[in-house]
Amino acid sequence: MARTESTMLPLGTPAPDFSLPECDDGRMVSLADFAAHDVLLVMFLSNHCPYVKHLADSLAALVHHYERASVGFVAIASNDIHDYPDDAPDKMKEEKVARDYSFPYVFDESQKVAHAYTAACTPDFFLFDKSRNLVYRGRFDETRPNMGTPHGADLRAAIDAALAGQPPLEPQRPSMGCNIKWKVGNWPPYYG
Repeated sequence: MARTESTMLPLGTPAPDFSLPECDDGRMVSLADFAAHDVLLVMFLSNHCPYVKHLADSLAALVHHYERASVGFVAIASNDIHDYPDDAPDKMKEEKVARDYSFPYVFDESQKVAHAYTAACTPDFFLFDKSRNLVYRGRFDETRPNMGTPHGADLRAAIDAALAGQPPLEPQRPSMGCNIKWKVGNWPPYYG
């Protein structure tokens, strides 16, 4: 497992568009589907990553807490499933049920959406305001596997600020996790 930090995409960046299949039924989920929400959280997740497993139950609770607060949620899996079959859509569906994820969990087979968001690790969080401009990118909280109980304080504070129309919180600290598992020849230029 290679540990990586998020790229910290510049605040104010417009949300890149996407249209990706849901792991449940294959229906296409796109950025436009969240137009009615005041805030949108785009998450890059992975079933096998210990960093995601560490916070998965706390993430599900956070999502349930904000579901009635006009916050939209979507999780994207972009890993190469040839080398990481635990991240394939059928396994995503099982994970969604096991974790009680109430949000769409979509598959980015081409990895183009991960490139567009400059996603680097799992988990990687991108929070957008009503105009779909980036107001937060960073960590869930300061905990790590075997180092504290996850609570999501950093992400919760960012969501609360966005819902209140307040400016982005500072400082914002990068997320840390497993690097996205890129297909051969698909390594993004922002990895340096």
